Amino acid sequence: MKSLVIVESPAKAKTINKYLGNNYQVLASMGHVRDLPAKSLGVDVKKNFKPTYEVILSRKKTMAQLKAAAASADKIFLAPDPDREGEAIAWHLVQELGAGKGEKGEKKIYRLTFHEITKQAISESIKNPTSISQEKVDAQQARRILDRLVGYQISPILGRKIKNGLSAGRVQSVAVLLIVNREREILAFVSEEYWSIMANLKKHNTQAQITAKLEKIDDKKTNITNKERADEILADLKDKAFIISAIAKRQKKQNPAPPFTTSKLQQEASRKLKFTAKKTMSVAQQLYEGLDIGEDSPVGLITYMRTDSVRVASVAQEEAAAYIKKKYGKGYTPEKPPVYKSKASAQEAHESIRPTSVGYEPESMKQYLTQDQYRLYKLIWNRFVASQMTSALLEITTADILIQGKAKYLFRITGSVVKFNGFMAVYVESKDEENDEEEKEANEKVLPPLNEGERLDLLGLEGKQHFTQPPPRYTEATLVKALEEKGIGRPSTYAPTISTIQDRKYVEKQDGSFRPTEIGILVTDVLIAAFPDIINIDFTAKMENELDRIEEGSISWTTVLNDFYQPFSEALKNAGDKISDVKKQQEISTDVKCEKCGSQMVVKLGRHGKFLGCPNYPECKYTTPFEVDDQGNINAAKVAVVDAVCDKCGAPMVLKAGRTGQFMACSAYPKCKNAKPLNKDTGEVKEVKAELTDEKCPKCSQPLMLRGGKHGDFLSCSKYPECKYTKSVGIGITCMVINENGQECGGNIVRKPSRKGFFYGCDKYPACKFATWDEPTNNKCPNCQQMLVRKVKKGEEVMLCVNKGCAYNEGR
Repeated sequence: MKSLVIVESPAKAKTINKYLGNNYQVLASMGHVRDLPAKSLGVDVKKNFKPTYEVILSRKKTMAQLKAAAASADKIFLAPDPDREGEAIAWHLVQELGAGKGEKGEKKIYRLTFHEITKQAISESIKNPTSISQEKVDAQQARRILDRLVGYQISPILGRKIKNGLSAGRVQSVAVLLIVNREREILAFVSEEYWSIMANLKKHNTQAQITAKLEKIDDKKTNITNKERADEILADLKDKAFIISAIAKRQKKQNPAPPFTTSKLQQEASRKLKFTAKKTMSVAQQLYEGLDIGEDSPVGLITYMRTDSVRVASVAQEEAAAYIKKKYGKGYTPEKPPVYKSKASAQEAHESIRPTSVGYEPESMKQYLTQDQYRLYKLIWNRFVASQMTSALLEITTADILIQGKAKYLFRITGSVVKFNGFMAVYVESKDEENDEEEKEANEKVLPPLNEGERLDLLGLEGKQHFTQPPPRYTEATLVKALEEKGIGRPSTYAPTISTIQDRKYVEKQDGSFRPTEIGILVTDVLIAAFPDIINIDFTAKMENELDRIEEGSISWTTVLNDFYQPFSEALKNAGDKISDVKKQQEISTDVKCEKCGSQMVVKLGRHGKFLGCPNYPECKYTTPFEVDDQGNINAAKVAVVDAVCDKCGAPMVLKAGRTGQFMACSAYPKCKNAKPLNKDTGEVKEVKAELTDEKCPKCSQPLMLRGGKHGDFLSCSKYPECKYTKSVGIGITCMVINENGQECGGNIVRKPSRKGFFYGCDKYPACKFATWDEPTNNKCPNCQQMLVRKVKKGEEVMLCVNKGCAYNEGR
């Protein structure tokens, strides 16, 4: 009998299966198999927060396959990732597999943990299996229930007070709060003027130019607030001699940055590679789970990528030291392996993110990796190797020039030179903000030889005007940094949190920085008014510490939930009284008349901002965008008149926008309701098709006609309106979903309209419920054999697997 090994993803299963051989069957759970119910709270707060779990709908078939495999296995090894989520997956699998009981009695179930997917690591793990950590499971369970209690019970309040479809979250709402607070700081910031004085100098009889900056006046730090004062100083300095009064040189040792943790990887990938946190984690997952690099089996190129530890295994340090000594020389190899200190809450059982072997040099791996995989792997490899090298040595030179006029002026020249590059030969960490660009440039400048008492030629004096700047908006990197520093969430949650707040339209990214939307500011203000003790930074950080204590076994998970829920339930009761009805406040009456019923339209708030809507909704659903003129008057947005007339009444046609894009409509609406769809690519009017086909109507057996509508081509019965049968036209792609019999569905993929736009689905619905927003293809995923879809991201076309748990999903 074979032993069964269960992991999360097909890519991970494929790699491990090749390591273990024919005596093992390795299957994927496709992530979590159970969760709280989708349509109810699922937590009994009166019975000590007892959760109700159910198999996730999309995992029922997977779970049936796993149960069948478990029934015939002699041993079961559960090998999800070595973190809380992985531990919870393993625990849920045990619950569903019935503790591994088969026909011949109870079987043994083991937990496998490893931090890199290599043959050696997997073999060691199989030899030394462990058991499930209930403390980790309890910590994950507490977090899941906590988030459900917050989100499920606060979100309806947002729907009542602002608009339907909004959501709140313990971590996501605080992330939005950070961005909103920063925006308000920027709006409230009052810029102040200040000036700097620069002297452009030159060594006598040479071409070497030097810049000196005025640092002090009468031994006090320079504070020049206006042009008049700057001009006064420049006049006083005119024709003065610039003689070096003192020179100081000092040696500065610069240490390498430690190897990556999850948050530091996300920050640096954002700075250097312009990756989002979500993309960074997706690509890192692929590097971790194993890739074909021309060896007998796929190889995991990096260690586990969800970690807050900077620890490095001694065997990895020894390998790195040998590599560095051979590649760069003895001087680049420390006498003792460097030791980096993790933060107090870090799980030291984990390692930092590093290459599984420094022998897998990035350039030798490049031919096997995608461009994104290569760039991220090179970043991880460089950072790790540099972290194991000696420090760099810099020589800092400072030359002072004292000038006596009406006051005593101190000019300073600063420069540096790298005497020994050490780790800099491989990698230098990026910075988020430079406080003073002039100072940065000066420190990096290499100076010519200077001597005390030497007179420098003055080429010119310059007064530069500056203004103090507001704090910068958060970028992907600085937001991750802030979340980590303030203890909001955990590194593994940063990527989904940042994606969620953008998907919800609470924030938007402009020029690489986050700005809150109008709806994001409204939601934040409502939440703070109703739940000031919950939607705040300190509370969120405290809860993360409590989850850590649960994992350590020092506090019960039910105690943590009970301490939270008592004040939270009181806040829920009073929430309605504390916040006004924002929805009603936003509905400002205007003088614009509804084109359908003649009522005075009102300003309403929607997901994409404000618009004009009829007050008689839902009886009248007319809406239109609006403009505000210079006097503050609200007017309906002007429609564009096109060079066409209505073929029904002769009135001019106008260009309008609907849910499915632009279309032409008669300007005499509502008297004439003639409308014509436009080709979204060319902008031209689509021809309305009406062609008989050989296909018969399944309802009345009459021929079907191919017609054109605003949602695209479709088939309808030729006896319309007596028979109203319609059918979407296939796009020439076959549905590849595997049915219960293990066979491909074989249906036709059709393009269908919805309230949110077009999507693609199987024409065998409801028997087959396959659906996707992206354009399907006839290509199969090399990892799991599911369908590949085509998606355009930032002008670049990528192929993705429809299976969200598959590693071939890098663009999502």
